[in-house]
Amino acid sequence: MAISLAATVDRPAVRREPAGEYPLGIRCVAEFAGTAFLLLAVVGSGIQAHRLSPHDTGLALLENSVATGAALVALILALGPVSGAHFNPVVTAVDVALGRRPRSTLVPYVLAQFAGGAVGVLAANAMFGLPLVAVSRHHRSSAGLWLAEAVATFGLLMVILCVVRAGNARAAGYAVGAYITGAYWFTSSTSFANPAVTRCAP
Repeated sequence: MAISLAATVDRPAVRREPAGEYPLGIRCVAEFAGTAFLLLAVVGSGIQAHRLSPHDTGLALLENSVATGAALVALILALGPVSGAHFNPVVTAVDVALGRRPRSTLVPYVLAQFAGGAVGVLAANAMFGLPLVAVSRHHRSSAGLWLAEAVATFGLLMVILCVVRAGNARAAGYAVGAYITGAYWFTSSTSFANPAVTRCAP
């Protein structure tokens, strides 16, 4: 028994992640990849919709919203078990503020999300033969648009928190995808509700 105890004491301590939790690096890769594919869906489907329906903005918006919502559901279901599938600095900040994640995850998550957003836009532009980087010529700053983004973001957080609090975390992907699809239509900003998208999308 003495030998066994000595061996235990002498063995260097190994820092382990909480049970069921992936290392921070892997979680950040998931946030990077998820945000990149989210921006691919938003920007790529927007480009495709404009090309397929150049004279029907309503149909183009329908195409864009459905593609984005469907991709968002798939991404949350796939990456949610790894990182929580935030893909959004605001969601990460609220998660940390509520004590659901340690403060040390805030900066790495947000950096991964912005980097993923930028890569997603570059990839979408490249796939459709557009310049990789272009300055948007759309004026997107007005009181109405800021209000729309505030409403969209509040609604998104409400949906996420209420679904999780009700014990339906597995349904979060469907709820968020459905909400974003709808919010495309009932907000004047087409509901970015995500700084990583707002700063990176054209």
